[in-house]
Amino acid sequence: MFDVHPLLMHSMTGFGRGLAATDTWHATVEISSVNRKQAEVVVQAPRELMEIEARIRKAALETVSRGRVQVSINLERAAGAAAAISVDSALAHAFHNAFIELGRKVGHPLLPTAADYLRQPGILTLSNGQIQAEEAWQAIKPALNDALSALATMRETEGGHLKDDFLARLETLAGFAKTIAADAPGRPLRQRELLHKRLRDAGLELDPADERVAREIALFADRCDVSEELTRLDSHFAKFREYLDAAEPSGRALDFLCQELFREFNTIGSKANDAGIAQTVVEAKTELEKIREQVQNVE
Repeated sequence: MFDVHPLLMHSMTGFGRGLAATDTWHATVEISSVNRKQAEVVVQAPRELMEIEARIRKAALETVSRGRVQVSINLERAAGAAAAISVDSALAHAFHNAFIELGRKVGHPLLPTAADYLRQPGILTLSNGQIQAEEAWQAIKPALNDALSALATMRETEGGHLKDDFLARLETLAGFAKTIAADAPGRPLRQRELLHKRLRDAGLELDPADERVAREIALFADRCDVSEELTRLDSHFAKFREYLDAAEPSGRALDFLCQELFREFNTIGSKANDAGIAQTVVEAKTELEKIREQVQNVE
């Protein structure tokens, strides 16, 4: 139908418009898409086109795997296209017989004229607005393809902007992780100094080599060790970049990774027990929330 670049990230929001015509019909197709966890195609078209709605949905789903897609179809009869006139024979005969019966009642013959037939609704019907679905499909199909192509191009362009934004924000998150990695090893030493200060303030003096102090510091160091969380963060960053270049739609996978990144930063904030690291974690979670909001737009 048209080229879609599978290796490029796509947004779920976009718009496309297509025009096409045959000797009988002019078709205008407009397609818009917005965020949605699953794929949904809604077709707005004259009811006479109901039999071809399945084809329209199938064509849309070949382009879109996630998002709510609305397809609006407008048809206009081409100028000069032949219009058909339908005759309701039963109504015409009933109308004629009614005049004969009226003539009998008034005592002289009465017959309807051509003008009487034209004035009577339903006897003659101009079928200029009637739509034959298969005939209309010849104009709708190329217009639909053009609209889907424009939609895919716009979603691809928006996806490229999202990807650039994700890469920049990932670098920011990686910078926060490096800051934490640099600060975390000094946390046990600061705790040791704090412990000695508290003992001195309480009037208690302990030998710096006292094994009780060493044991307390060792337990604290073990509790506040965030090396595993930092390792997993690096792994998640790498996986996130991998998904940004994935051939398949990666929106769900990226959303899951955001949850995992949030979990790791949250754990670091809880374990580190340090005001400086806690502030860095807050800044990282704020940046991550911006990523999560944007991920909701990814197909």
